[in-house]
Amino acid sequence: MKKSVKILWLTVLSVTGLLLLLILLVNFRIIGNMPSMETLENPRAALASEVIAEDGTILGKYYQVDRSSSDYDEISKNVINALIATEDVRFYEHSGVDPYGTIAIPFYLAIGKKRGSSTITQQLALNLQADNTGAQRASNIILRGFQKMQEWLIAIKLERNFTKQEIITLYLNTVPFGDNVYGIENGARTFFSKDAGHLSIEEAATLIAMLKGTNLYNPRRNPKMALDRRNTVIELMEKNKFITSAEAAAAKSKPIVLRYNKIDHNKGLAPYFREVLRDELKAWCKEHKKADGSEYNLYRDGLKIYTTINPRMQLYAEEAVAHHLKDLQKVFANQNNIKTGSAWKNWEKYLDRYMKESDRYKDMKEAEASDEEIKRAFNTPVKMKVFAWKSFTEPDLNEMDTVMTPLDSIKYMRAILQAGFMALDPESGEVKAWVGGPDFRYFKNDHVAKTRRQVGSTFKPFLYCFAIMNGMSPNTVLPNEPVSFPKYNWTLSRNSEGSVGGSITMAGALAKSLNLVSAYLIKQLGPQAVADFAKNKIGFSSDIPAYPSISLGTPEISLYEMLQAYTMFPARGIITKPIYITRIEDRNGNILQTTPPEKREVISENESYTMVKMMQGVTGPGGTSARLRFRYGIQSEVAGKTGTTNDNTDGWFLGFTPQLLAGAWVGCENNFLHFSSTANGQGANTGLPIWAYFFQKLYADKTLKIDDKATFAIPPSINNEIYENFNDNIKPGAEAEDVGNGAVDDYLDVSQYESAADKEAEKREKEKAKEVNKTQPQNGGQAPKATLPPQPK
Repeated sequence: MKKSVKILWLTVLSVTGLLLLLILLVNFRIIGNMPSMETLENPRAALASEVIAEDGTILGKYYQVDRSSSDYDEISKNVINALIATEDVRFYEHSGVDPYGTIAIPFYLAIGKKRGSSTITQQLALNLQADNTGAQRASNIILRGFQKMQEWLIAIKLERNFTKQEIITLYLNTVPFGDNVYGIENGARTFFSKDAGHLSIEEAATLIAMLKGTNLYNPRRNPKMALDRRNTVIELMEKNKFITSAEAAAAKSKPIVLRYNKIDHNKGLAPYFREVLRDELKAWCKEHKKADGSEYNLYRDGLKIYTTINPRMQLYAEEAVAHHLKDLQKVFANQNNIKTGSAWKNWEKYLDRYMKESDRYKDMKEAEASDEEIKRAFNTPVKMKVFAWKSFTEPDLNEMDTVMTPLDSIKYMRAILQAGFMALDPESGEVKAWVGGPDFRYFKNDHVAKTRRQVGSTFKPFLYCFAIMNGMSPNTVLPNEPVSFPKYNWTLSRNSEGSVGGSITMAGALAKSLNLVSAYLIKQLGPQAVADFAKNKIGFSSDIPAYPSISLGTPEISLYEMLQAYTMFPARGIITKPIYITRIEDRNGNILQTTPPEKREVISENESYTMVKMMQGVTGPGGTSARLRFRYGIQSEVAGKTGTTNDNTDGWFLGFTPQLLAGAWVGCENNFLHFSSTANGQGANTGLPIWAYFFQKLYADKTLKIDDKATFAIPPSINNEIYENFNDNIKPGAEAEDVGNGAVDDYLDVSQYESAADKEAEKREKEKAKEVNKTQPQNGGQAPKATLPPQPK
């Protein structure tokens, strides 16, 4: 044998041996990051966790990559055929690596053409590597060759352990379709608003066309190129006998018609609810472990969170809030102190704080701009986009391009009225609708569960209920006279609207929301006893100080907690904790948690029914909510209570029918921004209309089965007695005004005008100052004075 031949054979054998050794080292995971057999048998691509509504539709997702998962029989055959025709026509013939395609590569390179040789199985192998190790397709030819070797090995293993159906399904569940959307199901829902099982030939071809370039052939971004590539895919389907020539011609003749619906955490139904839910689920994931002992990951583990939210009710709730705030904002913005900005007089410290919290300020500070330059910039008009009410049915339209100074934009945005609204079934506790504010894109604070405000007269039913429990009756006649509390150095001399004198039944006093009568009741019952009833029996977590002023609604309580407490009236004396998660499942459908109702009896059935009848008087002639009937046409049985706090700062209405309990709060983020007139700022004009618009829509939608003829059930023990309708105790006449829980000087200091966020920020500043002071020389040795809760004067 010639020496040259020996060298050739030695080289060939050496290279072959080295290649085999390399393959063995990679295969046995001695070098490289080859996934284990266990990983290949149980691929765990990162899946978005889904928030699922009562009817099974998806409300939203939590994800790092927006990926969905489908079974083979849930994917249209058009998708399968388009994929095979385009990516791997010999898919059913090879065992992971296509020898014909691989051998052909050098010949195509020799004539200057690029040709992909990766089979669907190899592409899946690359996707799984990316999911498990974060590795992406290498650009270096040597690294790419090494990576290709891993793909071949993984592909062969996949073919040995999975059926062809399982491989193609797994592939379609891992591929990207642009716009950070992964998985065929998600692609179908995002681009065509349908599930993957119902994609037409042209729709399937459009999605498969994107696999060649998710941005280049994205029909939303590049419609012309997407159309051309789609038609190429259709031609390949025809060429490979998946469709007939007639079907191909018909599909190619159609334009790409998108029904784009990308789920965005800022948009879609119930964004405030989804954000509150996110915080709760993150805590749940830390507390619950998987079989391997690791924590669940909300953004990767594909959890399915089934909720009680009814999409129709949620839509009606959001529209009701927007409908009313759109009109109410015009009235508020026309107030002289809002138009001129004089409402900010004496509150400039907050304006300065909001300026320093803005991105503009932080960016300028980072760029080392001087304080003078920053001040000048914040007082110079610039182009900007701000929130503005334009439509209550199309939220995306609610913004405008304008020119104003950044400082004025802060005043403008802080003067946008906020609202919170929630509806639930009082028997089961299931939350059906949750609206935390006017627009989640611009205002992130949730005003259902996260915000506590003074509740005004909506607290009075608890006081009156305690009076019923202590032997009084709705027919008990009470004095409408001045009330003094010497122990607290406080006298209430008149009702907030100015009336005083005479007497009235307890039912009539609640309907008209008379503060003097409430003060009289708490004097008879004792502030401590009422506070204990609220804290220990009803179960409020908010502070309920034992002062006479709580009879007028000075405690700061969230809408969520108020509605929880109100369930005891329509639910026959039983408080039911609101629930909004029915169950949580893992990606495989295993149930991880269910949520049973939490109930506890607080008052008797008779006492609750008595309160229901008294609260019906609030919505009757002469009650503070009479406009519910004469202006909004709600003629069903409704019981409820309005609430208005000092200077029309907060407006409330909590009301219920035999089937549903709902409540609304309206106000500004800052308490010193409020309505200047009671006519505009009372709860009957701010909170009640949202409730009314919502129920108008419910009654009109017969599919929801909310019956406007339903009546409150009378307890058997009462049914056997002669029962007097307490509404008869209320003299008909003009609608009563619920104008607040007293003047500031009655029992509170000026700090009540600060929002909870402002108070918290102030507290942090003081704590920071204390830390600084610890390092400074201290004068004297006096102990700090104790800080007492605000007391009536």
